[in-house]
Amino acid sequence: MGNLLCCVKVDQSTVAIRERFGRFDDVLEPGCHCLPWFLGSQISGHLTLRLQQLDVRCETKTKDNVFVNVVASIQYRALANKAGDAFYKLSNTQSQIKAYVFDVIRASVPKLNLDDVFEQKTEIAKAVEDELEKAMSAYGYEIVQTLIVDIEPDEHVKRAMNEINAAARLRVAANEKAEAEKIVQIKRAEGEAEAKYLAGLGIARQRQAIVDGLRDSVIGFSENVPGTSAKDVMDMVLITQYFDTMKEIGATSKSSSVFIPHGPGAVRDIASQIRDGLLQASQL
Repeated sequence: MGNLLCCVKVDQSTVAIRERFGRFDDVLEPGCHCLPWFLGSQISGHLTLRLQQLDVRCETKTKDNVFVNVVASIQYRALANKAGDAFYKLSNTQSQIKAYVFDVIRASVPKLNLDDVFEQKTEIAKAVEDELEKAMSAYGYEIVQTLIVDIEPDEHVKRAMNEINAAARLRVAANEKAEAEKIVQIKRAEGEAEAKYLAGLGIARQRQAIVDGLRDSVIGFSENVPGTSAKDVMDMVLITQYFDTMKEIGATSKSSSVFIPHGPGAVRDIASQIRDGLLQASQL
């Protein structure tokens, strides 16, 4: 019906290419336009001005001979003031863009090692964008942005990289564990040394207290009972402690046996041993 009334509608974000007798005549903006078909005018086609995206997957090799798949995302659009060039100069826009992307990536990536490819993907994207902008502007297209969205090495390479990373982390973990065990052993040794020192200090103080107590007992007894020597008092004290110990052993509820020499001569021997031990302790 529109053709019969010589009217044509162009949608928003779209331009129409008008020809007259097969020759380019004008670019029709969005809206309603008069198209006198009886004068040879006709619509040759439509061109969208919307932003378009093209994902390009390119396989190439790095400097260290690793094959990778580089995925580039190209965002582009046709320019309204160059709609004639965009419509007539290129028959397949996406194929043209892919060719330039392949050319730049396969020229850039082989100069870099695999690790450098991951680190310099922004520079690679910038090189692709500059090359595309310079080439596609002559055809009426604008390159809005170029992104390197993925870099996929071969599966065996990825597995090897993961194993290297895992081994490095395990090595760090082993070092940290060994260092922790070393600290624990050092602290345990320091604790044991401190405990032994304190135990020895306690034993020394205990012996000193015993010696002081016995000395006070001997001095007091000698003063209250004239004619007794210190040796007599010490023997009597030790014999008393000896019989008290025997009594405690006999009164215990547990069936324990203690074998010690017993007899009149043994008492003197025991007193001599105890006295010698206490005197040696007092000299420490």
